[in-house]
Amino acid sequence: MLDFIRIACAVPAVRVGDVKQNTRDICDFMKQAEENQADILLFPEMALTGYTCQDLFFQDALYNAVLDGIRQITACSRACPALTIVVGAPVRVGMQMFNCALVISGGAVLGAAPKTYIPNYNEFYEKRWFSSGTELRDSSADLGEGLGKVPIFRQPVFQIGGARVGIEICEDLWTPLPPSVIMALSGAEVILNLSASNETIGKRAYRRDLVKHQSAALNCVYAYCSAGETESTQDLVFSGQCILAENGRILAQTQEAIAGNYLLIQDCDLGRVRADRQKNKSFQDTAAGYREHFGPVIVTNAPDLRSDGSRYPLEKLPFVPSGRQDRVERCMEIFRMQVAGLKQRLSVIGGAKAVVGISGGLDSTLALLAAVEAMRQMGRPASDVHGITMPCFGTSDRTYRNAWELMQTLGVSAKEINIRGAVSLHFADIGHDPDVHNGTYENSQARERTQILMDYAGMVGGIVVGTGDLSELALGWCTYNGDHMSMYGVNASIPKTLIRWMIDAISDMPDFSAARAVLQDVLDTPISPELLPPDAQGKIAQYTEDLVGPYALHDFFLYYVLRYGFSPKKIYTLACRAFADDFPPETIRSWLQVFYRRFFSQQFKRSCLPDGVKVGSVSLSPRGDWRMPTDASARIWLDELQSLSP
Repeated sequence: MLDFIRIACAVPAVRVGDVKQNTRDICDFMKQAEENQADILLFPEMALTGYTCQDLFFQDALYNAVLDGIRQITACSRACPALTIVVGAPVRVGMQMFNCALVISGGAVLGAAPKTYIPNYNEFYEKRWFSSGTELRDSSADLGEGLGKVPIFRQPVFQIGGARVGIEICEDLWTPLPPSVIMALSGAEVILNLSASNETIGKRAYRRDLVKHQSAALNCVYAYCSAGETESTQDLVFSGQCILAENGRILAQTQEAIAGNYLLIQDCDLGRVRADRQKNKSFQDTAAGYREHFGPVIVTNAPDLRSDGSRYPLEKLPFVPSGRQDRVERCMEIFRMQVAGLKQRLSVIGGAKAVVGISGGLDSTLALLAAVEAMRQMGRPASDVHGITMPCFGTSDRTYRNAWELMQTLGVSAKEINIRGAVSLHFADIGHDPDVHNGTYENSQARERTQILMDYAGMVGGIVVGTGDLSELALGWCTYNGDHMSMYGVNASIPKTLIRWMIDAISDMPDFSAARAVLQDVLDTPISPELLPPDAQGKIAQYTEDLVGPYALHDFFLYYVLRYGFSPKKIYTLACRAFADDFPPETIRSWLQVFYRRFFSQQFKRSCLPDGVKVGSVSLSPRGDWRMPTDASARIWLDELQSLSP
């Protein structure tokens, strides 16, 4: 299962008091939702009558029309058995009337959920007509001929096609302890809100933030559907605002300021909700303290969810915000965290210098920028940063020039130590043929560089600032006890796809204006470890992405493996959709197999990582987010991938 649920929010052009026309419109929206293979169709508060009926709610004629309308909607639901409809209507129970949400599916009313908090202030006067769900004494409501008695409970949770769904109505969300809190703690993964919230200045943004926050606080999908512009405008205006949020992220919302007569459809990912709740022990601990307040679970006969997630918003680069302003803000926030961590480490040691190996590539450039900025904020000169470039067999002219120009424009203490002789002597010592360009040939260079950095740091009273990034650590694309090791890793939780954008954003800082040109050239340089000799023209001959695969794909895989623990099937499916225009399915599956093989086999390198600040939602630190046995088998992950048809 891919764990998606497709929710449709319908805002009909309601005619206040005209239940017959409203019923026809509701049935029409049901047909549209069915054609779009929605799992749940949500309507606004009192969609059957209109929210603004006022004292007409006391009229028997209106209520009898409501019962007829419910019967018609229930009959229409037989034509779309995989769709669950949630519609607002008044329901009489004994001598009281309740503002309810009716849950209908497969030709039956599955239950009713009454509104708990009845507003009676400012423009609201609901207590004149409706009782609170707290006053409910019966467990069923008689809807008359053809429908009979249906369950009615305060704060019920409906089991709909494998998903647990809670319902609250408008004002319930605006209270200090919304019913959705209790329902989520009792297992509801989706909260539906039938609303009739009138529009006033600033209220639209407030509602949006309220829904967004509630979905984050409850680790849930939250669907909000409000009455539209055709409600009575005697004293109020209604905007028809609909919002679909998931775990603190707005997935879809009404764009028009005032709207009506439309359908908003969106896939939501229950897999994300379930993954976060499984990890969030505080959520579980809170639930333990509120069990006595839980309402009943109403098990329906609704079929399994049918959404395939094709309407779910996917980003190719999940670590990188798509909008420029958001991206720059994210990059600068991360840079500030990098600098803060390094400043604290240098301060604790007491006047320590920062030693960085400079290759002219992306990772070492970002580490160098962080070190220079840390010194600047500490009131120390850039010369307290020691940049060392260590050319060897694979160094290209371009990266060599960029390394030197970068150090000079930033004003650091620059030094070149050519390691050809030392590595050649090492080859002789261990009996390695330098014409054999294997792992020994490459790793010897990486370890020699690390040895020099460590010893040089000891000589100048400094620490080695590590340059390796999150993507390299996930793939094990580093030499054990070589570039794998440092005294503080400033890039350790930053993925490769984000590092490019970070350097681009930092290059616009006034303090780095002198280095802007060389920084841009670094961004244009192909990613390479430069451990094999350059070609005849002195250009890079070894490209990392040719060897381990595109970092865009690997960072996509990494995000969903670490953040949510999704299955190989789901990650493969998502990747095929996100990269449909870039890679054929077989290529995606092939690189995903590479990812799993390397991720499992290289854990031993991650089990002994140096310190490094966590900056995002995932980290591979053995002291933080990720604990994994070094000898775990990848068999079941690879077998699942092998079983998929590209």
